[in-house]
Amino acid sequence: MQKINVKEARRNISRLLDEINAGEEIILLRRGKPVARMMQVENDHKEALRFPDRTLFRSKLPPMKQSSASLIRDIRDERG
Repeated sequence: MQKINVKEARRNISRLLDEINAGEEIILLRRGKPVARMMQVENDHKEALRFPDRTLFRSKLPPMKQSSASLIRDIRDERG
């Protein structure tokens, strides 16, 4: 755990963010007293935002009888 004053943190925010991303925890000090803790955000939220795997779903779909390109051309010709 690293302790750093606010003035220095402002000057070195990019470096501090890299250290935090690497797992370091940083305590911000104002006039020598701790006022905030900077730490990496939990990864649980990132995992929840991932798009689910659709491999099993796709394997259950029947094969296409017509290519998607020709299907789009046919639909375009019907409208035109």
